[in-house]
Amino acid sequence: MKYKDKTKEQLINELAELHQRIEDLEAEATKRKKAEEALRKAYDEMDLRVKERTEDLVEANQQLLREIEERKKAEELLRETLKEIKQLKNQLREENLYLREEINLIHSHKDIVGNSEAISTVLKQIEQVAQTDSTVLIQGETGTGKELLAHAIHDLSSRKGRLMIKINCAALPPTLIESELFGREKGAFTGALSKQSGRFELADASTIFLDEIDALPMELQAKLLRILESGEFERLGSPRTVKVDVRIISATNRDLARLVSESGFREDLYYRLNVFQITVPPLRERREDILPLVWSFVQEFSKRMGKRIESIPQKGVKALQAYPWPGNVRELRNIIERAMIITTGPVLHADVPKIAQSGADQSGTLEEVEKRHIIEALNTTGWRVSGKDGAAEILGINPKTLESKMQRLGIQRKKRNA
Repeated sequence: MKYKDKTKEQLINELAELHQRIEDLEAEATKRKKAEEALRKAYDEMDLRVKERTEDLVEANQQLLREIEERKKAEELLRETLKEIKQLKNQLREENLYLREEINLIHSHKDIVGNSEAISTVLKQIEQVAQTDSTVLIQGETGTGKELLAHAIHDLSSRKGRLMIKINCAALPPTLIESELFGREKGAFTGALSKQSGRFELADASTIFLDEIDALPMELQAKLLRILESGEFERLGSPRTVKVDVRIISATNRDLARLVSESGFREDLYYRLNVFQITVPPLRERREDILPLVWSFVQEFSKRMGKRIESIPQKGVKALQAYPWPGNVRELRNIIERAMIITTGPVLHADVPKIAQSGADQSGTLEEVEKRHIIEALNTTGWRVSGKDGAAEILGINPKTLESKMQRLGIQRKKRNA
């Protein structure tokens, strides 16, 4: 229908509809514009939040990296600390082990008194050889405690469950020493009325200590060598071979190597005996041990005699330390025992023998020094060997041992001024 054909009313209605449509479109446009603005605002807010979150994440990431780095450093420090702790624990364990060994050493040798380096060396040697079955040769002057060392070796060995057998080769007559060592059959010689086991049979699975081995007769040295090589021997008067498992510790106050060179001792036996040598220093070479030894003897005799000693005058201590001690520890022990007998109060007065004042030259070989001291002791006692205040008592040795030494060193009464 054309506009001219429409009525006015129709046109007005259409115009109104058109205005309404325009208004609807404008409203829709406004609504869309608001939606776009809200969307843009939301986007801007979202973008801002994303930026802020990104910054937070970057900061958190950096913080995490820093924490990771710090943790790595802490772990490294912890590893170093644990390593140090482990090293300290190992060191402590080693120190404890060493201390335990030292305590065991002191405990095992409680009868061997001394703080000197020389005695510490001897104790270490005892520790080294005790657990073996090796033959030991102990060398040292009379009275230095060679038998005590032999006991210490035996007590630390696997044979300690059995008694150590000992024999002094110089204290027995040559006619009896063979039967004492190796045993005898009944009727083996005149007076042998019964069968007798020798010391080596008694020492089977144990230790035998042969003191003053240098006094062993040459014909018996070959028999001893055979025992060292095979553990076999025959009793006196018997063809039957006896086999034993014996550890041999020998001792001497003489220079065996020199005796060998002088044909006074078998060379092959010397080398078999001298597998492990321990040299005991004389007391005059470890004077720092004199005072500890004195107090150990004071404690021993105090218990026995019921006396209490609290002090020793400084003058007496100096006199003890200045004395040459020809009889070594045994002589010192005898002097302290005599002093304890006559002491009535808490102060011990120990007088050294007069031979200390002789001023004799102390130089020379071991045998020369030993010979000179024996002669001085004999001169002091009017050449009385045994008995109370005899030379043997002054020197702290057995009278038979002193007689043997006098014979060996060629000391006779006519040579008293030698």
